[in-house]
Amino acid sequence: MTMLENSSVLLFIVFVLLFLLLLFVVLIRTNGTAALIWNEILEKVTNFIMNQSKEQRILNFVLQNAVRGDPCSVVDTIDKYCSQKEWAMNVGNEKGLILDKIVEEIKPSTVLELGTYCGYSAVRIARLLKAGVCFFTVEFNPEFAAIARQVIEFAGVQDKVNILEGPSEEIIPQLKKKYEVDTLDFVFLDHWKDRYSPDTILLQECNLLRKGSVLLADNVICPGAPEFLNYVRNSPHFQCSNYPAHLEYMGVQDAMEKAVFSG
Repeated sequence: MTMLENSSVLLFIVFVLLFLLLLFVVLIRTNGTAALIWNEILEKVTNFIMNQSKEQRILNFVLQNAVRGDPCSVVDTIDKYCSQKEWAMNVGNEKGLILDKIVEEIKPSTVLELGTYCGYSAVRIARLLKAGVCFFTVEFNPEFAAIARQVIEFAGVQDKVNILEGPSEEIIPQLKKKYEVDTLDFVFLDHWKDRYSPDTILLQECNLLRKGSVLLADNVICPGAPEFLNYVRNSPHFQCSNYPAHLEYMGVQDAMEKAVFSG
């Protein structure tokens, strides 16, 4: 093979590699599953190199850059970190505005959040609530719960937020007797997507929903909650509205689903 032929083969290989790299970048930007898998790989590599979890890095960034006692500063700081440094599964700034609007419209007295994670949405919701509102947020992962407590305390909304640790299917049945909850005005679902539907049914079975109770579910398109959508949209007990948006800190299509309980 001549030198010219060798150069042509090398150029072809470089072209193919560049094309595959470009295709991979486009896939990550447009395909939700690919993007989530890629971010999970990056997270594991970074955790190994730094010997520290992503959630701890988010907390440290908040403690170093946000203003103590200012919930808006804490929310903005987490958004900045997750949009510029590492992706994380908060509701995010775009869908956060949808969440804000619904909370402001409802003016709830009793709130339940399923899935606390690092406390981003708990702080976001709590900053809009009046003093004395009953707000519970449920987190299964004790490490996440510990970080969320610090974020919530730093934001200065610890008096408004009660973190309950454990599986949602165990805590929901305890809300009436153990935590003296009559019914819920607002429920934000942002935990395991396969728990959306069974936990919604559980809320009904435990008589925690009243006529007018509002459920808002995040990530119903990506990663997706098809069983939940099928249940609430086909149930005579719910009136549904869909809010198209994008996956937090990405251009991937996503949506939130609002389901109002009609009794």
